[in-house]
Amino acid sequence: MSVTRRDFLERSAALAAAGFVPRLPDDWWSEATAAPPGTTPGFRARPVVVSSANGLRGVKVAYDRMQTGEDPLDAAIAGVNIQELDPEDQSVGLGGLPNEEGVVQLDASCMHGPTRRAGSVAAIEDIATPSLVAKAVMDYTDHVMLVGVGAKRFAKAMGFKEQNLLTDKSRQDWMRWKARLNANDAWLDHDDDIKIKFTTGTINMNAVNTAGDIASVTTTSGMAWKVPGRIGDSPIIGAGQYCDNLVGAAGSTGRGEANIKTCASFLAVEFMRQGLAPQEALMKTLERVVAMTETRLLGPNGRPKFDLEFYAITKDGRYTGATLYSGGKFAVCDERGARLEDAAFLYRR
Repeated sequence: MSVTRRDFLERSAALAAAGFVPRLPDDWWSEATAAPPGTTPGFRARPVVVSSANGLRGVKVAYDRMQTGEDPLDAAIAGVNIQELDPEDQSVGLGGLPNEEGVVQLDASCMHGPTRRAGSVAAIEDIATPSLVAKAVMDYTDHVMLVGVGAKRFAKAMGFKEQNLLTDKSRQDWMRWKARLNANDAWLDHDDDIKIKFTTGTINMNAVNTAGDIASVTTTSGMAWKVPGRIGDSPIIGAGQYCDNLVGAAGSTGRGEANIKTCASFLAVEFMRQGLAPQEALMKTLERVVAMTETRLLGPNGRPKFDLEFYAITKDGRYTGATLYSGGKFAVCDERGARLEDAAFLYRR
């Protein structure tokens, strides 16, 4: 969603009519970004895109777009849009598993390293691409986060179209879950051989281009069967993702509540700022998560009963993924193409 003067004027009129007052950064008209501060003349990074494993298709799209000169945030959002619009991905966007009332509520956030700006939406309904709405919040308002009905109202004013996000597949899964809540209720159990689905799934994507400019985006339908209005880490700047153009970016998938309490994506970037390599930074971040985990969520061995995954890149193009438990994968695309790689881990399963 690049911004032109005509776009801005047209959308400003729509926003004003809806009661919003848009604001753009002072340098919105600039066609180029100045050289990243703190880098030497002639600095060139190794371009790379890293993501959660469900972003295998998306990292290729994002990388190819950056290679044509597209802004890293626009490229990364195009990458996550693939999952947001895929009805078979039940953890993001269209087809996401609903809350306990059968309503799909979505969260997303993004950060743009060169301009040091961010945008976020939470608990938004009926809009399939919350990542793009989050970027619109960043581009067209003086705010960082919009939530609930306000976020949807803003999205509609910006021209986003409403649609029913609950696919028949996800509706059937919700009904199976609901039928098993109470053996004495009026709902009949069915499909006893089918395991009830549960997901905290999300997609996070981080990108750096040859100039060392960085961007990050995270989007999700959140925890399956959640209490209506529940917001996880994905829309929270510093938790679901964080980006600093002088250092790098990090983002997360998994149990958002554990991430929120540690501001873990921000923490990972701060560890990299202190000089730690990406993998070491993520491992120390996971250790902090464990230290902040409440007793009821720890097993007899003192380890969390949940999993949490992180992904990180640096300004010069180094990258990694790390999880609490072994067996995790993450997606990456660079000059070698798109692929899945094994994530580092804190504990062996």
